[in-house]
Amino acid sequence: MIFISDFIHSFPNYFAACTDMLPWNVTQKLPVIIGEFIARLDDEYTIIDGIAVHKNAIIEQGAILKPPVFIGANCFVGANAYLRGGVFLSNAVKIGTGCEIKASIIFDNSSIAHFNFIGDSIIGSKVNFEAGSITANHFNERADKNIYAYYQSQKIDTGCIKFGALVGDHCRIGANAVLSPGTILPPATIVKRLELVEQHL
Repeated sequence: MIFISDFIHSFPNYFAACTDMLPWNVTQKLPVIIGEFIARLDDEYTIIDGIAVHKNAIIEQGAILKPPVFIGANCFVGANAYLRGGVFLSNAVKIGTGCEIKASIIFDNSSIAHFNFIGDSIIGSKVNFEAGSITANHFNERADKNIYAYYQSQKIDTGCIKFGALVGDHCRIGANAVLSPGTILPPATIVKRLELVEQHL
């Protein structure tokens, strides 16, 4: 069993009702989960048509937000970023210029540098993605597109054809690295620049 809280310490603080859910089940249900979260917010947030932005967050010109989206305190979303499919940014998250974030959660003090793609993923606190690094979320090249995760010598069938990665707290992802669909990264993992992470037994 994969417990998200073993990878991301603050996960239960935000999503107490989801602590027993598998990562790919969370990302599949993220629009509903975020919608319920937004319904409980106070007046520190500006809420318009399913998009909640903390009043001190900075959203630069040209960024596109498609609901539901939650953007927490002290967040920064750079010019021409694209957030869609259910996006949750907790506090002090930085999304750089030209990033696309789809159906993902990114926790406190993490940085997605610029020109990155994060898809159907859960990213921990104090994680850094250098420029051009991505979480791939679909096996375009395979006839069998089902995604498997590998953890503690077990092959786990996610039952999904769209899932990116579970990235633990304090991970460092180098520039132009690729996390293949189904990647599970323990806390403080370092992925080198240009590295391809493909997990298998």
